[in-house]
Amino acid sequence: MSTEGKHVIIVAGAGPAGMAVASSLSKAGHEVIILNRDIKFGGLAEYGIFPSKLKLRGGLKKQYWELLERPNVHYFGNISIGNGKDLTVDEVQKLGADAVVFSIGAQGTKAIGVEGDSAQGVFHAKDVVYHFNRLPGFGDRPFEMGKHVAVIGAGDVMVDIAHWLVRYKKVERVTAIVRRGPAERKYNPKEIRAVCANMDVEGITNEVDRIKDRLAAVGQNADDVLKGLTEEFTKCEPKVSEASMGFKFLASPKRILVDGKNRVCGLEMEDNKLDPKGEDTVAVGLKQYYEFPCDSVVFAVGDKVDETVGLPYKSGMFITSPNKTGNDPDDALFQAYDETAQTVIDGVFLAGWARKASEGLVGIAKRDGDWCAEVVNRYLSTKSPGNHSDAKVVLDKLAAVLTAHRSHPVGLEGLRILESQERSHWGEDCIGEFKYTSNQEMLELIERGKS
Repeated sequence: MSTEGKHVIIVAGAGPAGMAVASSLSKAGHEVIILNRDIKFGGLAEYGIFPSKLKLRGGLKKQYWELLERPNVHYFGNISIGNGKDLTVDEVQKLGADAVVFSIGAQGTKAIGVEGDSAQGVFHAKDVVYHFNRLPGFGDRPFEMGKHVAVIGAGDVMVDIAHWLVRYKKVERVTAIVRRGPAERKYNPKEIRAVCANMDVEGITNEVDRIKDRLAAVGQNADDVLKGLTEEFTKCEPKVSEASMGFKFLASPKRILVDGKNRVCGLEMEDNKLDPKGEDTVAVGLKQYYEFPCDSVVFAVGDKVDETVGLPYKSGMFITSPNKTGNDPDDALFQAYDETAQTVIDGVFLAGWARKASEGLVGIAKRDGDWCAEVVNRYLSTKSPGNHSDAKVVLDKLAAVLTAHRSHPVGLEGLRILESQERSHWGEDCIGEFKYTSNQEMLELIERGKS
C-alpha cells in the first residue's frame, strides 16, 4: 500500500481543519488515516453551519467526498479519542504513524460563571446549534425556550441562534444581550438578513437613546451609531413569524433569576460604560443593577477544548510549544507540548479549534489546517526514506485495537449507505437536509444496507 518515502499520518477529526490537513498531506503523497468522532464527516461544516445554507454545505460536502475517495485516504467514523473512549492518545501514538494531527475541535463548554447557571432554561449556544443541526445526542433532546429568550453575545453564533428562534421556534421575542455597545457588534451584516425583518426598530432606537451619553463619553455619536446599525437591516429574508428581536447594550448578566421550580424567570443585569483601550473599547461595570425578565438564556460565549482527551492541557486549551522556530508558519504554534518535561511531543500536532478554541468558522479552520499541513510536511521531510512505518502495518494495528475494544468504525461504504437513506427522506419536517439523530439508528441502517 505504501511505497518508499511515504509516511502515514493520522488525523483525529474530520472537520474543516482536519480535512484541510488530510487534503494537503494526501496530495503530497502521504497515506492519511482519518479518525472521526462522529459517524458522518464534516464536523463544524456538518453540525455548525446553519442547516438551511444548502449551497455552502453542499459545496463542502462535495469537496470532502472527493477527498475521502482518494486511494491514500482511509476514513474511520464513529471513533472517539480520549480516556475511556475507542482509542486513547497513547494507543494512537503506538500505532506507529510518522505523525499524528489532532483536529478534534473544542468539545468542552466554557464555565458561564454566573449564579444560577444550572437552572432549567439556561443553555450553551453550542448545544443549541448541535440541536438544530441534529447532531446525535442533541437533535432529539427537548429545548424548551419559552416566549422570551435572552441570547448573550454579539457575534455570528448569536445571529444563528436568533435565526432559529425567530424563524423556526417562532418565539415571541429574542433579545441579544451585549456587554459593549452597538458599534462593537461582531456579527457579519449579511448574516443579520435572516432576522432583520423581525427587528423591533423602535425599541432599538430607544435602547441606543438610553445609552447615548455613555457612547458620547468615548467619542461615539448615538445617531451615527444607530444609523450604521439599522442600515444593515436590508435585503431581509421574508418574515415568517411575528417574533420581535431587539438588543440590550452595555449590559452584563450577573445572576440568573429563577422561580420556585428552578426555572429561569429573568436576569439580574449590571449597567456598563465603555472605556478606551488602544483603538478599541472595554466594558466596565457601573455597579448599577436591574432585573430583565425572560424565560430562557442562551450563552454564546465560546468554547474550550475537552481536557479528558489526554493531551497536555491548561486554561481551556491544549498546550503548544512556547519555543518559536522562526519558520512561516511557525512550527511551535502547531506542536503539542509537554510542560512537565519542557519538551515538544515528537510527531504530535494540533490544528483548528483544538489549537485555538472558537477561532473563526469554516474558512479560518481550513486555513489553519493548511498551515498545519505545511508544518507537518516540514517535519516529515526530516525523516529518512527508509525510516517509516508501512501504512498496511498501521491499518492492521488499528483494526486489531478497534476489534479488541469492540468499537464500530464506519467507513466509506457505510457513509454511502447512510447518505442514500437520508436522501430518501428529503423534504421531511426539519431545517435543511434530513439527518438521523441517533448513532444507533444510523449503525443499524448501515448494517441492514450491507446485508
